[in-house]
Amino acid sequence: MRQIILDTETTGIDPRDGHRLIEIGAVEMVNRRLTGNTYHQYINPERDIEAEAIGVHGITNERVADEPVFAEVADAFWAFIEGAELVIHNAPFDVGFMDHEFGLLNARRGEPRLGPVAEHCRILDTLKLARDMHPGQRNSLDALCKRYDIENGHRVLHGALLDAEILADVYLAMTGGQTALSLDASAASEGQSGDQQGLSIRRLSLDPGRLRVVRPDPAELAAHQAKLDRIREAAGECRWDAHAGVPGAGDGA
Repeated sequence: MRQIILDTETTGIDPRDGHRLIEIGAVEMVNRRLTGNTYHQYINPERDIEAEAIGVHGITNERVADEPVFAEVADAFWAFIEGAELVIHNAPFDVGFMDHEFGLLNARRGEPRLGPVAEHCRILDTLKLARDMHPGQRNSLDALCKRYDIENGHRVLHGALLDAEILADVYLAMTGGQTALSLDASAASEGQSGDQQGLSIRRLSLDPGRLRVVRPDPAELAAHQAKLDRIREAAGECRWDAHAGVPGAGDGA
């Protein structure tokens, strides 16, 4: 299965107020293994970035002034995500902004060429997943990093690509942790390491050995016999006696 772990940064909170995308970061995962393919793009939003938003992600108007507008990168971005499952923390926020951008572009082009995202991609919201798994607890990306012991000390400000990479680690930890299982024996013959090929199978030596037998001491045998006697007295019989034919059953073993 192909998944795209994705994050965005924006000029503000709500696209209905005219806010726009200014950064997209995404990493590709196939069958729970990061492929190394990424998408990262700063975008000129064609409007000012709110001061509060700059305080969160640190992206200034000057930083994106010479970046392409969304219309110039939309086709390449769409090609990267189309048909994949998008893994996003608080997905309605990011999907809402992407749909807004594609909607503006479609109106400009005069045709519904791209989007809505949910009609072409599956959406997995890791915030909803975390709330289902950890009800009543903090489930921000930073909180999940702490809960799953994922290093994020290099994350001072929000950044789309960095947050997507961290979210990939969080998602794998939340859903089992395994990133790959390589059953291809050719990897070893080609001299490729386990890090390059994912997890490999190492066969263990299962040479048969002598099974250790621990026998009861006299005190344990006496306690066992006393227990059987109490059962016979209370119930009139003891099912253990039915196994008298088993070696040792008749001597209290």
